[in-house]
Amino acid sequence: MEYEAVIGLETHVQLKTKSKMWCGCANQFGSEPNTNVCPVCLGMPGVLPVPNEEALRKTVLTGFLLNCEIPRYAKFDRKNYFYPDASKNYQLTQYDKPSTANGFVDFEFNGLGSVNGMGKVRITRAHLEEDVGKLTHFDRTSGVDFNRAGVPLLEIVSEPDITGADMAYEYLNALKEILLQGGISDCDMEKGMVRCDVNISVRPVGEKTLGAKIEIKNMNSFSGVRRAAEYEIARQIEVVKSGGKLIQSTRRWDDVAGITEEMRTKENAHDYRYFPEPDMMPLAPTDAWLAEVRALVVELPIARKQRFMRDYQLPASDAEVFKSNVELGNYFEGIAKQSKNPKAMANWIINNLLSKMAEAAKTAETSDPFSPSGGEGRDEGARADTGLATLKFPPSALLELVALVEAKTISSAAAQQVFAEMFTTGKAPAAIVQEKGLAQVSDTGALETFCDEAIAANPAPVTDYKAGKVAALNSLKGQVMKLSKGKANPALVGEILERKLKA
Repeated sequence: MEYEAVIGLETHVQLKTKSKMWCGCANQFGSEPNTNVCPVCLGMPGVLPVPNEEALRKTVLTGFLLNCEIPRYAKFDRKNYFYPDASKNYQLTQYDKPSTANGFVDFEFNGLGSVNGMGKVRITRAHLEEDVGKLTHFDRTSGVDFNRAGVPLLEIVSEPDITGADMAYEYLNALKEILLQGGISDCDMEKGMVRCDVNISVRPVGEKTLGAKIEIKNMNSFSGVRRAAEYEIARQIEVVKSGGKLIQSTRRWDDVAGITEEMRTKENAHDYRYFPEPDMMPLAPTDAWLAEVRALVVELPIARKQRFMRDYQLPASDAEVFKSNVELGNYFEGIAKQSKNPKAMANWIINNLLSKMAEAAKTAETSDPFSPSGGEGRDEGARADTGLATLKFPPSALLELVALVEAKTISSAAAQQVFAEMFTTGKAPAAIVQEKGLAQVSDTGALETFCDEAIAANPAPVTDYKAGKVAALNSLKGQVMKLSKGKANPALVGEILERKLKA
């Protein structure tokens, strides 16, 4: 009997806010342990939570970005459990009445479960809750840092639509790109801003009933999710094929050993004794507030890529660059709308501009005494100095450069020199061409002379060409370019040489 995997993901994302969910403590990574805390986020007796409006706004904005419905009534609940990193013995979360519900994410995917190169995962809900503290385990003791406790956390729960490890990986990357570009979260996984619980079950192919759900808890990398899913799917199939029985449970992923290990049998919802939070009014967004949030919706990455391919006839690889880098895409689009050749503009931006900007960033980092290699924190402003905002030439200069090439005023090789000078000095392309004498020679009389000299001085390739060795023409072209100091129009040179040799 053949078996198939059914996967659902619960993705926890820290929201990009200045303060915590219920109090004014800083939502800030890297502070000294237990310094961003107060009686509210520690759950002291007698305190009252006050919702962070920016967190509510970002939750609903996420709903819009994920094609969700936005209910007109939502509430917070208490989820009761005790762990050392939860100081008040419960978590404030949303359960049966969340702020968003019934959405989906479309993304590029070509594996099992895809349709015409696209994958689709339905979103059950994206609900708002609070994060817990962070435990650190030592040899004989453990410490807890409550700086993270109370940080607004969005849990994005998918339907069990994912068919395998690769599909889970692509979905998570697509989700992260949406959240980053929407300004929802910085999604820095090294800082714990995105974590994922992976729910996996297996069943015979064609069966509709789900198997026992086994959860892999607190994954902190997308590649780890893929590896863990690959291992766990194979493990579960092996168990059922050998006559064993799977039970609902929670497991951990050992990334070094490459295996999952059982932590506990899984609790059900009734074990958490959910009940409405008595200290919090329900949420009832108004039309005006929802319109205000909807105005913040950005173009989805996949829609942007498809539009660039359609409107500017770009290949998928070029459009992918502009999909992932919004600022660069905006820069390209501002120029492309004025150009008759958007593909040429894309080539210069992707192949030349990005390369020069990377070189400049590396130079700035090397010369900065406070760079990471020097052991000190680096000022992010130094990186910004090498970005698009500080380019020395205006976007119109690229239009001018491409026009010079297309008019055959300069050769492609000369254009590379012009661009390098333009990037360094900010001078206009035409001025650089004149200053450095880079204009291409297209005068037929002058080219005829260069060709005659090359033919006379190089009898061997002339003989080879007349004997049928067409490639010998390139040697003669090179001689003409040398005589003209690289300024001859290569296309015209080829035409003149062929005409003279065939005559």
